[in-house]
Amino acid sequence: MFRQALKEDEGMLFIFPSEEFHSFWMKNTLIPLDIIWINKENKIVYIQHNALPCTSDPCPSYTSKQKAIYVLEINAGFVEKYNFEEGDKITIK
Repeated sequence: MFRQALKEDEGMLFIFPSEEFHSFWMKNTLIPLDIIWINKENKIVYIQHNALPCTSDPCPSYTSKQKAIYVLEINAGFVEKYNFEEGDKITIK
């Protein structure tokens, strides 16, 4: 929240204690983001492309269609630039 920019290789990784339907919103977020939900097998289960900063109240909420244990927020356009797709496996170090 309140970030005015992210570097190309930066993001925010949210790690939850259990695999659930985690919702995100863009309140107090100043830049558009791609949001990636990842399950416990490290598979991308949902991608929200270009989530825009919230300009109204209440803010829209974004939720995966499948349960996830990780959620990664990165600069909007990153998913398309690097051809991420639902079903891709990733490595978290």
